[in-house]
Amino acid sequence: MIRIAVDAMGGDHAPSSIIDGALAAARHLDLGLDLAGPADVIRAELARHPDAGHLSIRILDAPDVVGMTESPTAALRRKSRASIRVAAESVASGSAAALVSAGHTGATVMAAHGAFGMLPGVDRPALAATIPSGDRLGILLDVGANVECRSQHLLQFAAMGAVYAKVSFGVKHPRIGLLSIGEEEGKGNELIRDAHRLLKASTLNFIGNVEAREVYKGNADVIVCDGFTGNIALKASEGLVDTVERLLEEELNRTFSGMVGSLLSRRAFRRFRRRLDYSEYGGAPLLGVAGVCIVGHGRSSAKAVRNAVAMAHRFATAGFLQRVEHEIAAA
Repeated sequence: MIRIAVDAMGGDHAPSSIIDGALAAARHLDLGLDLAGPADVIRAELARHPDAGHLSIRILDAPDVVGMTESPTAALRRKSRASIRVAAESVASGSAAALVSAGHTGATVMAAHGAFGMLPGVDRPALAATIPSGDRLGILLDVGANVECRSQHLLQFAAMGAVYAKVSFGVKHPRIGLLSIGEEEGKGNELIRDAHRLLKASTLNFIGNVEAREVYKGNADVIVCDGFTGNIALKASEGLVDTVERLLEEELNRTFSGMVGSLLSRRAFRRFRRRLDYSEYGGAPLLGVAGVCIVGHGRSSAKAVRNAVAMAHRFATAGFLQRVEHEIAAA
């Protein structure tokens, strides 16, 4: 049985939502769980689930937690038994096949990097977010693992993103775009221009630069950028979705006819929200480390955690790491 190690204390709604979501995944998939956190806290949460005793669950006692406002380097150095570190060690030892955390992103990246190491040919890990892209799903990376990058890092991100698109979305020849301020080859700063030359010379299906307004149009299956730019683009998009929903609801509730229209359109609104809701996709895989690691949103609900655990299970059973190594070597 494949086991997934879960940082039970990571996230704004931990441990209840984390454990609820992990158990929901275990009920529907053939997997076991390693739950890392204070043992008494985890036992108390499991007591809320009468069927927990019928599931394959191991508790990894981890008395320390890395807070969202803490420095990840200092916290991990000081807290040797932090929940994220214990969960990562479970994967590194071979006890579990994948790691899931909705906790401190920096601490998760550092713990995974320290426990797993990097894949051959990869210098930096990258967080790959799933985004709506035309009538299908696309990938944006990096969205937060690296503030500063070099051009060869963006080439590696592109190769890893291509494998992700093939494994998760069944795209045979993923189209790779480079996020820039213009579509022309010479646009962008020195990093983008150098990365453009490397991507153009690679074996990847590179289609050129993509402007920010084109990110969600579906012209590219994988869009590559540095982590600073990607994180801002992702957070701006999340804020825009929330704002559009709020303004739309306000306008529809201004008049009686609007309220009637709102009721009639409720199903369409649910579909709209589902296409843009991060919880539908679970989390962002941390690509490049020599182990499967899924990083969830800090606000992850039980639904998001369930989908993140399901994603980790899918990656662990699909030989994802071996395919990334092959694609990196080819690029």
